Amino acid sequence: MIVFLQFALATIIICPIIAFIAVVAVCRKLRMNKRRTIGLAADITTFLLFFSIPIAMRGLWDIGVLMPMLIMVLVIAIVFTYIDWRTKKEIEIKPLLRKIWRIYFLLFSFSYFLIWIVGITHSVMVFMMID
Repeated sequence: MIVFLQFALATIIICPIIAFIAVVAVCRKLRMNKRRTIGLAADITTFLLFFSIPIAMRGLWDIGVLMPMLIMVLVIAIVFTYIDWRTKKEIEIKPLLRKIWRIYFLLFSFSYFLIWIVGITHSVMVFMMID
């Protein structure tokens, strides 16, 4: 049972990368527009990254980051809405949400890869110290 849970947890943590590649591959087979393909893959990956980052942080360092992430997400949305309102005077909801969601994708992707690299480096260092 423990092995199954470890496998399931590892699959969930790795899932955003796999999901991005899978969505791009499926959309390419369906001959969708390249820009729309990347956008759809980014949207799905952003949703998965939102859950993968706290799981990875909890697994590597036993740190809970869900609440700070929620606060950060709200602050980013508020800041972008304010900037959009000040520059355009008329807020267009769909473009604003798309812009905010893509910023989340960039931020979460960078965070995820940073966590991934630090985690691998940490594991290698621990392995090297055992010998």
